[in-house]
Amino acid sequence: MPKVVEASHQANPPSLSARNQTLVLVVAFAALVFDGVELGLMPVASLSVSQSLLGDAYTPTLGGDWFARFTASLMLGAAIGGIALGSLGDRIGRTRAMGISILFYSVFAAMGAWAQTQEQMLVLRFLVGLGVGGLWPNGIALVAECWPSAKRPFVSGAMMAGLNTGILLLSQLARVWPVTAESWRWIFYMAGAPVFLGLFVLVALPESPRWLATLGGSRARSTPLRELFSPGLIRITLVAIAVSAIPMIGAWSASKWMIPWADQVAGKEHGSYKAITQGYWALGAVIGSFAGAQLASWLGRRRSYAWISFGAVTLTWAMFLLTAPLRSEFHAIVFAQGMVSTLFFGWLALYLPELFPTRVRATGSGLAYNSGRFATAVGVLLAGFLFASLGGNYSRVGALCALVYVLGLVVIWFAPDTRSSEL
Repeated sequence: MPKVVEASHQANPPSLSARNQTLVLVVAFAALVFDGVELGLMPVASLSVSQSLLGDAYTPTLGGDWFARFTASLMLGAAIGGIALGSLGDRIGRTRAMGISILFYSVFAAMGAWAQTQEQMLVLRFLVGLGVGGLWPNGIALVAECWPSAKRPFVSGAMMAGLNTGILLLSQLARVWPVTAESWRWIFYMAGAPVFLGLFVLVALPESPRWLATLGGSRARSTPLRELFSPGLIRITLVAIAVSAIPMIGAWSASKWMIPWADQVAGKEHGSYKAITQGYWALGAVIGSFAGAQLASWLGRRRSYAWISFGAVTLTWAMFLLTAPLRSEFHAIVFAQGMVSTLFFGWLALYLPELFPTRVRATGSGLAYNSGRFATAVGVLLAGFLFASLGGNYSRVGALCALVYVLGLVVIWFAPDTRSSEL
């Protein structure tokens, strides 16, 4: 049972102590670091897993097709988990739902080490996705509600930097111990380590005072998902889904193709090149995901999103059309693309909690952020078919899928400006 402060039904609930605020931030940051490890795992390991499990049936095109399937499975699981476990966080508490999410992604990731077929791995990636999706809305809601408004751009940016710090750490680990067709199961064992963090969250992490203050008769009659689609919130909900979906589809349908592309071009003679590539991208992403919330606070929510959209499509095209793996400038462009395309996610961590009232904040943030993953799952599968129809041409499929970022230049002007709003 998580430690809680006494519930209050007042308009201004009691605040956590500075020590507990710091504990919440550190634990949520660590949970997102491991979340990032799960997100970065298959881009690094996918081709090696497929080579091992398919054996003589493996071909480079089939490897790319399975990469798309693994990604789509994770995204589908994350979409369902984000909505279901986000709703759970509004019902039973942020910390309990967080702990359950961490246990999901760690236990099922570790089980991947025993996978004997591609189909088994596909199912396990879906189950990992449930936890990956559930962590984000509950972690973001918990931190946003435990810290004062003036600090939210900083803590929101720090949270999203944690996600990409996990991807960066994984890439550096894979440089030291390359993931190959002969040696890949160790990385799944390692991905199971956060089970201990999940147990800690369940028994020791303080609960959100704002959420505790909503406990009572009116909350018992509320159904979060139904309320999100009520006349008072439906427009906000749909806009939140749209602004979340665009960067999510762009990240997984376009950007992530650079890693198997690097793996294919570099070949076995440069076994660590794919990990180095992911490292450059993740280093840029750590900076970008932190800076996105600061940029939103500085330029305003709408203007910053529009500029990020323009930068993302420009740099993604440059990455796929103006350079290629093993060229001297490739990693510099990968770094820049990672930094700019992930500004979106720091932006979302600040913006989404501002849109929804406390009683439906985790559900609303989870629905918005993870509905984009439904579209991403479809988009990645379509990108996989496009990849096959283009004869396995990574650069062309990445450049074509990058067009989704252009939609951000239009959609953002339908979003409410929350710059001066209180949480």
